[in-house]
Amino acid sequence: MRMSLQITLTAAAVLSLAACGTTGPSAHKLLTLDGNPPLVIAHRGASGYLPEQTLESYARAIELGADVIEMDLVSTKDGVLIARHDPNLAISTDVARHARFASRKKTIQVDGETQTGWFSNDFTLAEIKTLGGISTDPERPQEFNGKFKIPTFQEIIDFAKAKSKETGRTIAIYPETKNPTYFRDLGLPMEDKVIAAINAAGWNSKTAPIYVQSFEPGSLKYMKAKGLNTRLIQLIDGDGIDMKTGAMTYAVPVDRPYEWTKAGDKRNFDVMVTPAGLAEIKTYADGIGPWKRYIVSIKGSVGADGKPLDVNKDGKINDADATSVSPTTLIADAHKAGLFVHPFTFRNESRRLAADYNKDGKNEYAIYYKLGVDGVFTDFTDTALAARAEYLKSMGR
Repeated sequence: MRMSLQITLTAAAVLSLAACGTTGPSAHKLLTLDGNPPLVIAHRGASGYLPEQTLESYARAIELGADVIEMDLVSTKDGVLIARHDPNLAISTDVARHARFASRKKTIQVDGETQTGWFSNDFTLAEIKTLGGISTDPERPQEFNGKFKIPTFQEIIDFAKAKSKETGRTIAIYPETKNPTYFRDLGLPMEDKVIAAINAAGWNSKTAPIYVQSFEPGSLKYMKAKGLNTRLIQLIDGDGIDMKTGAMTYAVPVDRPYEWTKAGDKRNFDVMVTPAGLAEIKTYADGIGPWKRYIVSIKGSVGADGKPLDVNKDGKINDADATSVSPTTLIADAHKAGLFVHPFTFRNESRRLAADYNKDGKNEYAIYYKLGVDGVFTDFTDTALAARAEYLKSMGR
């Protein structure tokens, strides 16, 4: 994979610099594209604490101080946009507990991946409203499973406006057209509905409290061509990291935009992080949302058999058995192209933190803040905010 050239600072060195601070009263210039503090984007709400993409999860994120709440949009059978990360409702709802829907369980292909479950396009909105959201991570609280309902896109818009008025601070939203090719092929295209909802909200401008994102360039290009003037973000994914080399790995369905797969384009997402790829993105978008490993990757130790070692002896190979490597120049490259950078996703669980972060998520944020990210997608708003406060203090802000 061709990634941007690495800078000489190691992640540990960046963290050390971030902690040094300023000794005088003058503030240091931030490296964000606009010079403002990075945004804290509540990824699916306060999803580290409550079932994701529910109004309760968004309310908690706002209470914690999030600048932005993020949601994925999928379509119901009757064409209503709802907030779910996947068309497959088995992943994030209690649909399996509803006997009346048992016959709708099936096995299909979603973006080239074979999945078994219940799918949003087989349910009307009225039926969706009988389901409850569940936690998608067994390490997170399970006691709220099934208690909170699935909101529509319109309900989230109304909620964000109400919360902005209630709190006296602007709460932005960050919707994603999820699996747009999948839904378009089913006769349930979502882009025109997204545009209509944004127009009705009075938010169709670059300064409105909304960012619109997608992994599929065609979805963003279509909306731009149809008159959407909000800030647009190209998401950039990958499957995993080769623990022996620190290189990105790719596998269906996160190897490339699915529209590329359908068109026979064999390139992977990594072409987007080259200077040429960033220049192309700038023709239709305002920013990028890369998987954070495009900025700081990790690398594990390898045994005599060539396999990654279980360094912490917990019986599993994961990020906790690896250490971070030198950052790439992706942030600087994107800024040079005029694109802001919002990497995903920051989480607190120790299995998701490289060993050199010492089981403290704030140490990971500190590196990215120091490198100049314009915002972070986080499941733990409070941790991201605490780390940002420490970083800004170190910069004399």
